[in-house]
Amino acid sequence: MNEYQSCRLCPRSCGADRRESLGLCGEYDKMRIARCALHRWEEPAICTGSGSGAIFFSGCSLRCCYCQNFEISQCGKGYEITPMQLAEEMLKLQEQGACNISFISAAHFVPSVIEALELVRGALKIPTVYNSSGYESPQTLEMLRGYIDIYLPDIKYFSPKLSQEYSSAKDYFEVTSRAVDIMIKQTGKPIFDGEALKKGVIVRHLVLPSHKDDSIEIMKYLGEKYAPDELILSIMRQYVPVFKSCEHSEINRRLTTYEYDRVLDEAEKYGFKWYIQGKAASDTYFIPQFYGEKPPQG
Repeated sequence: MNEYQSCRLCPRSCGADRRESLGLCGEYDKMRIARCALHRWEEPAICTGSGSGAIFFSGCSLRCCYCQNFEISQCGKGYEITPMQLAEEMLKLQEQGACNISFISAAHFVPSVIEALELVRGALKIPTVYNSSGYESPQTLEMLRGYIDIYLPDIKYFSPKLSQEYSSAKDYFEVTSRAVDIMIKQTGKPIFDGEALKKGVIVRHLVLPSHKDDSIEIMKYLGEKYAPDELILSIMRQYVPVFKSCEHSEINRRLTTYEYDRVLDEAEKYGFKWYIQGKAASDTYFIPQFYGEKPPQG
């Protein structure tokens, strides 16, 4: 695929010929995943019935020091899968009762994902979800137009200082705020079928310890830019100090109730439909098991 030849799929725009060398995402052009299974720990609107059909992709364009999925985002875990095999897995998940198909951190494999989606056109009857760090290029999002029903982006930081320190991306908010705007324009206002979201955008924000003020700035930004019915907000409390968090003493701990509640107080002013998490969410128990080779069926 030409998109892999001089890769510009993510905002890093590294230009690598991924047919022969690794991109800054840590991946060649051969699509790799590390888990494909029903997942029951997402927001209620995208986790009805048997759960979301979650497909976790290997590699990532960010380098978050606290990434809970570091085994696959930065440590190379995963196994190769062709677009045809991915199409077959999507249909299997649908047969198992998945309420949607969720592509998790797939930006650097979007051409292959689209190829798989073309193969299931007409057979896949459930919504598609693009679960993203938010750090997305407009060009790649335009490629996804018409293929994605629900966008699930993060807005991790408002401050460029924090995004550079923890994710090596000084331009994170600039890039992500533009990406979220594109996503909202693509899907329109959230559409529900009962409790299940069928189309729309859920913006996620993970509150970091010691940085409630940055979280509050993100709430202000969203509240001032968007009407309450244009998006759904998910304010996450699931931060766990893993991976390289220990290198940053200010985030090498769990979030306090006070910090989380202060962010909720700000968000409440703007009237969004929202999801919040209890304190029990901050536990490594909720980190899925990932695989370096395809697990046995059954």
